[in-house]
Amino acid sequence: MAINLSRREFLKDLGLLGVGVTLAPGSISAANEIGDWDRETTPALARPAWVKTVDKPTTEINWEEMKRYDERNTCRAGFVKYVGQDRLNELTKLQNDNLAKWLKEGKPGYTLKDVALQAASSSGSATQSFLGPDVTTPEQRGVPKWTGTPEDASRIVTAALRHLGAAHVGFVELDPKSTEKLIYAVDPDGKEIVFSDVDQPAENDKQRIVPRKARWVIVYTLQMSEETLKRAPTILGGQTTNLTYTRNRNIQYRLQTFLKSLGYMALGEASTNALGIAPALGVMAGLGELSRLQRLLTPEYGPMVRVFKLITDLPLAPTKPINAGIMEFCKVCKTCAEVCPSKALSFDTEPTWQVKGGWNNFGHKAWFEDSVKCRTHWYEVGTNCGTCFAACPYAGKDKALVHQISKALIAGTPIFNGPLKSIRDLAYGVPAANDTPIKDPELWWKLDLPEYGIDTAHGHGA
Repeated sequence: MAINLSRREFLKDLGLLGVGVTLAPGSISAANEIGDWDRETTPALARPAWVKTVDKPTTEINWEEMKRYDERNTCRAGFVKYVGQDRLNELTKLQNDNLAKWLKEGKPGYTLKDVALQAASSSGSATQSFLGPDVTTPEQRGVPKWTGTPEDASRIVTAALRHLGAAHVGFVELDPKSTEKLIYAVDPDGKEIVFSDVDQPAENDKQRIVPRKARWVIVYTLQMSEETLKRAPTILGGQTTNLTYTRNRNIQYRLQTFLKSLGYMALGEASTNALGIAPALGVMAGLGELSRLQRLLTPEYGPMVRVFKLITDLPLAPTKPINAGIMEFCKVCKTCAEVCPSKALSFDTEPTWQVKGGWNNFGHKAWFEDSVKCRTHWYEVGTNCGTCFAACPYAGKDKALVHQISKALIAGTPIFNGPLKSIRDLAYGVPAANDTPIKDPELWWKLDLPEYGIDTAHGHGA
């Protein structure tokens, strides 16, 4: 995409940015400071000072209209019902033929070393299950189960999850009239999730039964490698998603062990993307805001995360939604829609209540994507995409002070969103839709990246 910004316009925007830095509440100090962030109610968490907690999320929700969703209607699980079996067969053959052809040609991002890394990133994970592993219970140890205030519980669960590898951690209390509707009615494997007045959870051939006393959802994110995903859409770029899901299987297994060892239920995802609507629970837990991507966008990592969830009867202090100016910035930015190879993302300035396709759920206002276009492109390139994630302005490493100032300005003074967007485009460039992958896959193999390709200190205080 060409950046049509003259020198005069650029200098004008720089001038506006300077005014914004002067006028923005807290200006540079707010960009760097780690604020209290409602420590009385969410003692385990600290966020930048410009991230504000709010009573309602920035996404408008109509809980009366919303119903629990059947995950099999997503394009991930139900693609065939939207395109038909014949078209799916064509796309599958195209995918297989392309992957074989590109491997033999040594196409960057699809070479043998890329394929080998993909296999390594997807293997050796712990068993993923709803009920979790058998553990030695407090009763078997001859001691009572752990007790403490909900704030104490939030503190130790957050500490445990951070130790196990999570980035953000938040908590949602389930209400049958609202947040309980974010738990799937039917899981990806066709099993119904049922809330029941029973003492213990159970699972059979048709149902997963959640006791009503299990009222709290632990929601957490894992970082994805920005440098790796910037090689999307290739096998190399796509495998960072595989690695994140593989890491979570181990983390969920260990989190279930931790909670059950304390004496509480730990009802996890039975398979990938099971149990509940991840972005929605992330929004309600205050981990980020819903974005034009139709995914969670966090202040610290942008969309470079995956969201996971687990239900427990351990009473936890719920965390509140946030407003960091992200949804307002998405109205102006549109970078993800501009670079999307399949043109699956909306260019509308305002989100809408009008749902597009059965792969989306009713009851919230959003920029609904065309998932059939997106999923079709995956078959064409032989792997998942992620170009929109990698191009998001919030996906940057955030090392430079200008990024921190920009985020503080976005949060407090949305009038500067346009200039900030144009300055960012001019400084870093925006790839056209067909100019993918964004970065050279071959150069990735020569980088000195940190563990898992992520900076685990980024976004956290001392």
